[in-house]
Amino acid sequence: MNRKILILGKGFIGSRLKEALNCNISTEKIYSLNDAERLMNIFKPKIIINCIGHIGINVDDCEKDLDKTLMSNTFVPIILAEAAIRNKIKLVHVSSGCIYKYNFTKDKPITENKTPDFFDLFYSRSKIYTERALEVLAKRFNILIVRIRIPLDNRPHPRNILAKIIKYQKIIDIPNSVTYLPDFIKVLQHLIKINAKGIYNIVNKGSLRYSKLAGVYKKYIPSFEYKVIPFKKLNLIRTNLLLSSGKLEKSGFKIRNIQEVLEECVKDYLKY
Repeated sequence: MNRKILILGKGFIGSRLKEALNCNISTEKIYSLNDAERLMNIFKPKIIINCIGHIGINVDDCEKDLDKTLMSNTFVPIILAEAAIRNKIKLVHVSSGCIYKYNFTKDKPITENKTPDFFDLFYSRSKIYTERALEVLAKRFNILIVRIRIPLDNRPHPRNILAKIIKYQKIIDIPNSVTYLPDFIKVLQHLIKINAKGIYNIVNKGSLRYSKLAGVYKKYIPSFEYKVIPFKKLNLIRTNLLLSSGKLEKSGFKIRNIQEVLEECVKDYLKY
């Protein structure tokens, strides 16, 4: 077991990382600096990967419990940053790319340098609060912020976009940046190895239309039926956007185009 790394949070991302990295994981609640430092003393890690966060079934659940959202998505990461700084531990914070407005007619893929500007969802605001604080700290301390977006995995989970498409059978047809989790795990190992700091967008190159993913799934499950509906029909506040993977590639990691992983993803998914 890799005892250098401690993962906090046993949700979708945390569980996948624990399996892949073969390291310790804690589900202890953190309400104070003392709580965080107690975990540091128990596990004595060199690296903390923070996967604690609240999203619920979807981001709308965050509007129903503002206190839980603010505690999990904002206060806990800042507490962990202070504990990591005091104990000379590297903090890796798993963040989100759902923090920008985007105009598909004129905007280029968003780089890490752009200031977040999507405040219409409390979930997004809670992520922005944290990222802005950690970004400043990362200029001096060993803090890495990795942004993921619309996780796609090769195994079933309620938060896997493939599982959502299969369940709801209604999809919008807007291009989006997507994070393929098997690639995300390799990227994270790379960034830890080179001791990267600051913000990195961790998304696959290119963009994904859900209809393309649904089409690949239907290729293997011909009985699967789905319907493409206009985004406006959902009557939901969401952000659809493209993130740049340029900074990641400059670090020495050549991430695959999202179109390259779809067949692999679906075939592996169907083995479970």
